[in-house]
Amino acid sequence: MSRQPFFHWEGETLVLNVLGKPSAKQDAIGKPKGHQLKISVTAAPRAGRATDHMVRFLAEEFGVATGDIEVVFGRMNVNKQLRIKSPKRLPAVFAQQELI
Repeated sequence: MSRQPFFHWEGETLVLNVLGKPSAKQDAIGKPKGHQLKISVTAAPRAGRATDHMVRFLAEEFGVATGDIEVVFGRMNVNKQLRIKSPKRLPAVFAQQELI
C-alpha cells in the first residue's frame, strides 16, 4: 500500500495539502493524516479568517512572506491546498515524511 504524501514540489514551490482545524487551543502543525497535513489554528472559521490566520502562521513557520503563500482551494473549507514559494525552512514533519 503506497502512502500518498501530503506535499510535493513543483520546482521551488511547495504544494501542501492541509486538513485545517479552526478554533484550536494553539496554532500548531500536527501529524500527517492520509494525504493531508493537519494544521490547527486558534482563529474561528468565519469568513475565511481561520485560513488567513493559518497563512500568517505558516509564513512564519516556513520563513516566507504571507504573499508567498497562495490558497489554491479550500479558503472556506477545512480541506485546503496551499502553494508556498521558495520556503526558507521546513518544519520537522517534512523530514520525517521524506524518510518514509
